[in-house]
Amino acid sequence: MTFKEKVYESYREIIETKIQLFQKTLKELREIGSNETKSTAGDKYETALAMLHIEQENVSRQLNEVLKQKALFSQVNPNVSALKIINGSLIKTNKGYFFMGVALGKTTVDGITVMALSPLSPLGQKLIELKENDFAEVNGTRFIIENIV
Repeated sequence: MTFKEKVYESYREIIETKIQLFQKTLKELREIGSNETKSTAGDKYETALAMLHIEQENVSRQLNEVLKQKALFSQVNPNVSALKIINGSLIKTNKGYFFMGVALGKTTVDGITVMALSPLSPLGQKLIELKENDFAEVNGTRFIIENIV
C-alpha cells in the first residue's frame, strides 16, 4: 500500500469511527429516554426529558455532519494522479503534508502528520490547481509545493 493509500484509509477509518460513536451515543440516549419513568417529582422528570431531547438533537446533528463528510469523501479518488493539485491529491509542502478533499483534521501515518483540507478552505482555494514548485501564501505563511501525488 502506498503512503497516499494509507492516508486515504486512515481518513476513511476516522469517518467510520465517528459515525459508529455517534450512532452508539444516539442509541444509548434513546434507551435512557425510554427507560425513564415519570416520578412523583414531575418537574424534574420533564426537565431531564427536555435535556435528553436536546442532547439527542445535538448528537443527531453531529452524525448528519459526519455523514455529509463521508458522502463528500467517497467522491475523492485516492488513485488520481495529476501534475496539478486536484481533489484527491496528496501534497508535500515546505510546511508539511496535505490531503485535498474534505476538511477532516490531522492524522498521522507512518510517523508523518497529514492535514486533510477542503478545496473550499482558505488554504485549499490557494493550493488547488498549483503545480510543483509553485507557492501559495495564507496569513503570511508561504507554502511551497514540493511534490504532488
